[in-house]
Amino acid sequence: MPRPDGHVSHRIVWIDQIFADSATNTDMTLDPIDLRILTCLQENGRISNQDLADKVALSPSACLRRVRLLEEQGVIGGYRAWFDAERLGLEIEAIVQVSMRHDLEGWHDTFNAAVQAWPEVLTAYVITGDSNYILRVQARNLKHYSDFIVNRLYRTPGVMDIRSNIVLQRIKTDGSPLAALHADQGGKA
Repeated sequence: MPRPDGHVSHRIVWIDQIFADSATNTDMTLDPIDLRILTCLQENGRISNQDLADKVALSPSACLRRVRLLEEQGVIGGYRAWFDAERLGLEIEAIVQVSMRHDLEGWHDTFNAAVQAWPEVLTAYVITGDSNYILRVQARNLKHYSDFIVNRLYRTPGVMDIRSNIVLQRIKTDGSPLAALHADQGGKA
C-alpha cells in the first residue's frame, strides 16, 4: 500500500510451520480456504477482516474464527512490518559463516546466548557442512561491521573461524513457505 511519499510499506505474516506430511503435523490440516487466508495475509498483513472474508468467500465471523484458529495453532506466528534498512542508515548487510572449536565445553550454549544479545544479527541458523552457524548481519557502515566482527564475534569463546560475505544486491526477499509447500506439486499457494 503506497504511502504519501510514494514508498511502499509491506507487512508480512510469519508462517512458522506448514507441513505437507500429515505424520509431522497431525493436529491441523490446512484446507484450500486456510491456504487462501494465509496467502492473503502474507500479501497484506493489514487487511481488514471484512476484506479478507470477501477475498476468501467467507462470512466475516467464519473468516475471523479461521484466522484465530491459525494463530492459536501457531501456523500464523505473528505480524510484522518490513523496514527499508538503507533508509534507516544501515548500509551493510553480510552473511557470516562461523566455525566453532568443539573442544570447549558449552560452546553451543555460549554462542547461542551471545547471538541473542547482538542486535546486528538479524537471523541465525545452525547448519550442516564446514561451518556451524550462518548469521545474517546488518550494520551502519564498514567501521560498525568491522567492530562487530573483531570486537564481539571473534572474542566469543569457542569461535575458531569466520567467513564473511558482504551482500551486494538482494535478488529475492519475499519467498514464501506457502509457495515451497506446493513447489513439488507444480502449483501455487
